[in-house]
Amino acid sequence: MVNLPLLAAVIGVLVFIAIFTLASAMFGRSRNLEQRVRQTDPETASGSRFSFRNLIKGSEQIIKPLGEMIPRSPEEMSRQERRLVTAGFRRKDAPVLFYGVKIALAILLLIAFTVAGKLANNPILWVLIAILFGAMIPDFWMSRRIKTRKENIQLAIPDALDLTVVCVEAGLGLDQSLMRIGQEIRPIHRDLSDELRLLNLEVSAGKARAQSLRNLANRTEVDDLKALVAVLIQTDRFGTSVAQSLRVFSDSLRVKRRQRAEERAAKTTIKMIPPLVFFIMPAIFVVVLGPAVITIVQSFLPSLGNQ
Repeated sequence: MVNLPLLAAVIGVLVFIAIFTLASAMFGRSRNLEQRVRQTDPETASGSRFSFRNLIKGSEQIIKPLGEMIPRSPEEMSRQERRLVTAGFRRKDAPVLFYGVKIALAILLLIAFTVAGKLANNPILWVLIAILFGAMIPDFWMSRRIKTRKENIQLAIPDALDLTVVCVEAGLGLDQSLMRIGQEIRPIHRDLSDELRLLNLEVSAGKARAQSLRNLANRTEVDDLKALVAVLIQTDRFGTSVAQSLRVFSDSLRVKRRQRAEERAAKTTIKMIPPLVFFIMPAIFVVVLGPAVITIVQSFLPSLGNQ
C-alpha cells in the first residue's frame, strides 16, 4: 500500500526544487568587480569550483535545452517574456528557462509517481496529471509573484513620491531626483528601486525621458505608477511646475490609498463568513448542543430498547 504522506512529501520537495531552481536561474546577477578580482586567484577559483553558483549554472545547462524543445510562436514568446519582465526577470533566456522548468517538473513528477507505483495501475491518468501539474505550478507561481511585485511597487509609490517632492523643491532636477530616490529606498522597496535604476539607465543612454517613463509604466503595469508617469510626461511637455504637479498627485494618491483601505475593511466582513460557517459555528454547536444530545441519548435509548 502506498504511503500517502511520504508521496506528498516527495512531490512537495520536487516542486520546491523546481521553483527554487527557476528563481535562482532567473535572478542570477552579474558579480561585482571585487568578486571577479578575487576569482583571479587560482586558489580562490579552485576553492569555489563546487560552489552553489556552479550548481545553479549546471542546472541551467540542463533546463535550457529542455525549454528549447517546446515549439513556440513569436507571439507566445513575447507574451511570456513580458510576464517575466513584469515579475522582475529580465534575462533574455528567461522564457526558455521557464519552459524548461515546466518540462523538468513534469519529469520529476513522473519519476515520483513511478517510485510510488502509481504508473503501474493507470499510466495514462498519472502521466496527464504530471504534465498538468508541471505546466500549472510554474504559471501559478509566476502569477503570484507578479501580483506580489505589483503590490510592493504600489505600496512604495507614496514614499517615493514624497521624497521626489522634497528633492525637486530642494533644487534637484527630475532625473537626479529619481536617481537619488532609487538609491535611498533600495533597502526598503527593492522592486521600485530596480525600476527607477533602469529608468535612469535608459535616460543616460540617450533615450527620451517620455519614452523611458512609458517603458517604466509598461514594465510594471501598476495603475498608480501609470498615472504618475502621465503626470510627469504632461508636466515635461507643457513646462508646468514639477513640484506643484507632484504635490497635487500626492494628495490624490493619499485619497486613493484611504479608499482602498476602506474597501478592504468593508470586504473583511464578507471574507469572515466562510471560516465562520465552516469552522467556528460547528465547534460552537458541538460545545453548546453536545451535552444536551448526550443526555437525551442516555435518557431515551434505554426506554426505547425496553419497548
